[in-house]
Amino acid sequence: MKDSKGILAFLLLTFGITYAYEGCLIASGVVLNFGGSPGQALAPPYAALLVGMAMWIPALATVIVVKVITKEGFGGVNLRIGPLRPYLISMLLVPATFAAIYLLTFVLGLTSPDWRLTTFSEMLARRGMDVASLPPSHLILPAVFVSSIILGPCVNGIFGFGEELGWRGYLLPKLMPLGKPKAYALVGVIWGLWHAPLIVAGFNYPGYPILGVLAMVGLTASLGIFINEMSLRYRSVILAAWIHGTFNGQAYGLWRLLFPDANPVLGGFTGIVGMLVWTALGLAIVMLPQARRLTP
Repeated sequence: MKDSKGILAFLLLTFGITYAYEGCLIASGVVLNFGGSPGQALAPPYAALLVGMAMWIPALATVIVVKVITKEGFGGVNLRIGPLRPYLISMLLVPATFAAIYLLTFVLGLTSPDWRLTTFSEMLARRGMDVASLPPSHLILPAVFVSSIILGPCVNGIFGFGEELGWRGYLLPKLMPLGKPKAYALVGVIWGLWHAPLIVAGFNYPGYPILGVLAMVGLTASLGIFINEMSLRYRSVILAAWIHGTFNGQAYGLWRLLFPDANPVLGGFTGIVGMLVWTALGLAIVMLPQARRLTP
């Protein structure tokens, strides 16, 4: 492959810097369990920012590669906004997909809704907050859901751009000469393995340090089909960041509050159920004719 030098440099920089940075976090004793599971230590409030900073490492690696190593510039990373319709579509489609995932998880008997937000209240109490002053759950849930739809793509998309400039901006186009199936699969596996230190430390899959890494690869490979296809179809890495932000806004918003007992490997957005639904959505988008545009 003619771009093997740049690809190798990108991977070495991305994984080297990330693993060193996250290794220091773990060695310093920073807890990365954000789920609030009873009996497990909670991640401190600043841990989310530390994890968010790591999301910009693929972007840093991309800049170093295209400006210093290959000196090819940013012409091939699709650094453009593109049409606005897919932004609106993904803003609505991703929450709808999460709803389908958790409905299916519930139907399969893998979780049950915590309408009173008991687990959430207990987590806040463990942090020393006065839960007696909390609004009732029937007000909290709609507020969290609406804010996740509106603010999720914007706020989380800023951090998502740090990853997507690397994964969908640089790496995916470089691997496309291998063909779409191989390129999509490789990006999915690489993206998942990049998360390995955090997963081992309890992020997303607390209690499953090894199986969690494999599950994360499955999640990124299945979700990646959708993001890959949308970013290539509309030639926009910014759209990829928007979708990534929309996904994270849902992943760490309403659904974890409402379904806190979902097994992370089997159900919910991180489990097998989520992987199957994301794969189905991604393949549906792939099968759309290239000339056809998604419309509301």
